[in-house]
Amino acid sequence: MPTAVINGVRLFYDQRGQGEPVLFQHGYTGFHDQWDGVVPRLAGRYRCIVMDARGAGDSEHAVDGYTIEQYAADVIGMADHLGLGRFTYVGHSMGGLIGMQLGISYPERLERLVLVAPAPADGIKFPGVAERRAHGLDLRQRHAVEESLREQVALTARERSRDDMIREIERNFSVSDGHYEGSWRSMESIDLGDRLAEIQTPTLVMAGAADFLLASNLKDFQRLPNATLHVFSRVSHGLPYEIAEAFSEVLADFLEHGVVTAATLQRQLRVGIGVSE
Repeated sequence: MPTAVINGVRLFYDQRGQGEPVLFQHGYTGFHDQWDGVVPRLAGRYRCIVMDARGAGDSEHAVDGYTIEQYAADVIGMADHLGLGRFTYVGHSMGGLIGMQLGISYPERLERLVLVAPAPADGIKFPGVAERRAHGLDLRQRHAVEESLREQVALTARERSRDDMIREIERNFSVSDGHYEGSWRSMESIDLGDRLAEIQTPTLVMAGAADFLLASNLKDFQRLPNATLHVFSRVSHGLPYEIAEAFSEVLADFLEHGVVTAATLQRQLRVGIGVSE
């Protein structure tokens, strides 16, 4: 199992393929396995790297450091360890919020940025979120796998394998207490909304039309100055594993073509007819 000591903590990583580097980061209680349906579809053209955040998956359960800022620093530390100068970063959920922090704090390291159903830049402040959080904590403390499975099935727009979902729930329950509590507090208190306008890195925002984060995803997208958007119909929060094939196709298209919007097409037209800016 490949690991590296990054900022004093042993972190899991794995890589597959050759070419331009693309680094994938999971969500709040996620882990690197969530990219299993995506990486094989891209590894023929790109060097795909997955990693587990401190306290999650197969990484060390660190004593501290469970903040969005530290997770972003860990990504940069992993990139340094792997000899990556510039790279594309793909982050899901909390990983998307880490991506925003990377775009603000380390823009010189990013070739492209992909925010997949990202946690809100203004912090998690939805009605009922405290009750939902308390319920999730109760399920974790009781290790209530079957109850969690029933809820996951009800909240997932696409049919998924029971075995895959149980394995995912077990992994979710296995994150460290520090990660479970600390990263949530960081996602609640963070306030990056006004700074999204600083991110000039070409960015793709991917969202699910059936995801409770859709409204915040659209709001954050509109604040990004160099971004494009893809919303998947009948998809909830787990884009990379609910629709791995369709997700991979959209990601590959962005990696090849970058940001294409009405504004970029107008610039292309002006260049084509010889009109100066």
